[in-house]
Amino acid sequence: MSSHQEPVVLGKLGASHGIKGWLKITSYTDSVEDIFDYSPWLIKEQGEWREVKVAQWRYQGKAIIAALEGVTTRDQAQMLTNCEIAIPAEAMKALPEDEFYWRDLIGCEVVNTKGYKMGKVDQIVETGSNDVLLVKANAKDGFGKTERMIPFVTEQFILEVNLAEKQILVDWDPDF
Repeated sequence: MSSHQEPVVLGKLGASHGIKGWLKITSYTDSVEDIFDYSPWLIKEQGEWREVKVAQWRYQGKAIIAALEGVTTRDQAQMLTNCEIAIPAEAMKALPEDEFYWRDLIGCEVVNTKGYKMGKVDQIVETGSNDVLLVKANAKDGFGKTERMIPFVTEQFILEVNLAEKQILVDWDPDF
């Protein structure tokens, strides 16, 4: 792959379905069928990404299943079970200027309104009511914290996201 950015994982191939090489699909996109808006997919086999195209897909009960081009037998499908489904980062849909993808927040430095550097975003946790930034604290954190969980509630706790500077301004007490 020629891209300098890591591919963006959108889902995972599940168990084979039937004898004609169909696979169950686990989609991480907001709406499960949105994963099919992207083509071709990249799948990771034995540590290497390779392109695959979806020949067709459909709902099977509450699940979604897909047939991939060149995968026509159950044995071929079983070899792909648990492979990640991704796309090149540059294939992500463009967002309006004031919006961003969660993945863009990973690695951003979190600073509170008093200028205290609280650490860097390590991951984002979906909780149902609101998402939460898991911030890995700096090694010499003045409050003895190793991590902080900051609710991603704009205007209340998240005041500004500056992707150009990889910085998030928060209204959050560093002792929490």
